[in-house]
Amino acid sequence: MTASTTHVWRLLKWGRILARHGALRGIERDPNTPTPVRRLARIARFGARVPAVPRYADAFQAIGPAAIKLGQTLATRPDLVGEDAAHDLLRLQDQLSPVPYETIEAAMLASFGKPLETLFSRIEPIPVGAASIAQVHRAVTTDGRQVAVKVLRPGVEDDFARAIDTYSWAAAQLEALSPEAMRLRPRLTIETFKRWTLRELNFRREAASASELAEGMTAEPDFVIPAIDWARSTAKVMTIEWIDGIKLSDRPALVAAGYDLPGLANTLVRAFLRQAIADGFFHADMHQGNLFALPGNRIAAIDFGIMGRIDRRARVWLA
Repeated sequence: MTASTTHVWRLLKWGRILARHGALRGIERDPNTPTPVRRLARIARFGARVPAVPRYADAFQAIGPAAIKLGQTLATRPDLVGEDAAHDLLRLQDQLSPVPYETIEAAMLASFGKPLETLFSRIEPIPVGAASIAQVHRAVTTDGRQVAVKVLRPGVEDDFARAIDTYSWAAAQLEALSPEAMRLRPRLTIETFKRWTLRELNFRREAASASELAEGMTAEPDFVIPAIDWARSTAKVMTIEWIDGIKLSDRPALVAAGYDLPGLANTLVRAFLRQAIADGFFHADMHQGNLFALPGNRIAAIDFGIMGRIDRRARVWLA
């Protein structure tokens, strides 16, 4: 069990970063903030140069991977963090500096338990993406297929465990100190965050979600789910079909390539309704960065770490 002093020390360290970005101003000024919390915020702020406009997203980005994920969760809770903070947290980009390829290569070798040459003929050492939980490398399998290899960041499980432990402790203290905070149920927010994060840290679960979604999407041929390579996937490494396309967030590129934008929108809406209403299993992180336009005016989805389910009764009601 982690000592309270360790939790306080972590909070002070994170609080110092928040203070330098002006992100503690609202806590200090809120009359409902418990006195011990306000005192801790002032200690963290002492001597810091505070900007005129708080930069909440930049602060969470600077703290690290677990804070990035927490910030994305808090962006949906303006009742808990305030409208201004929630709006700014929407800017959070789940991007980090990549782990050196040598470290990633060692992690893959440990996870597969066999030489990588028996699985891949080539792996690009420079990642195509690096986020808080994993980074992705383009590769070619020994049988010549283009794939994306998603590798869990070494040490990320322990980092998240330590951070979530302190988040849970802080939420419990806050509820004990403030009836107003208890009403907002911060402990439940952290528990929900913990549950979803633990799911994202297991790539077998993500791979299973992608496969299940692909089965449901056979009725929507214009909405593509890349195939999982189960022979090259573990709990810490997921290998999936490579997708060549244009991100839906890049409207100028879509227009230049001659895509039918209303048609893409129609495909997206139809696919989501089939997932949510017909099947009750849907991609719950279907933002523009996770969607690609493919030739033939089709759409491909990636990143299946966050999925949702709707039971039959709710689907009947929604329909």
